[in-house]
Amino acid sequence: MLSVFPSLLSLQLLSPLLIRLILGLVIIFEAYRVYSKRSISLQQKTLSIVEALSGILLIIGLWTQVAALFIVIDFIVRLAYKIKNKSFLTDGVNYYLILLVLAISLLFTGAGFLAFDMPL
Repeated sequence: MLSVFPSLLSLQLLSPLLIRLILGLVIIFEAYRVYSKRSISLQQKTLSIVEALSGILLIIGLWTQVAALFIVIDFIVRLAYKIKNKSFLTDGVNYYLILLVLAISLLFTGAGFLAFDMPL
């Protein structure tokens, strides 16, 4: 395989680590923002708690693919709702698309370095 920087290929497990940490932090922040609102339903509170737990699992690298699967399903539902309301590919939806792609990447590649569920 031709590569401009072949020595960097030895660090290929660093990429899922970075994606996992950033996605986990973003998910936890989003869950906290929703949970801290005063006028939300019990269903929204429960969903934000599950999202926060998924973010924590991503950060520590435990059951990464399960947490990423939940996040993928969550963002697909959010995007379907946006499409239904005819607001697809607007400013907020682009953000959801990027997070969805990051979660799909983790689902396929695994946790990377510094994770409890790293394959042997």
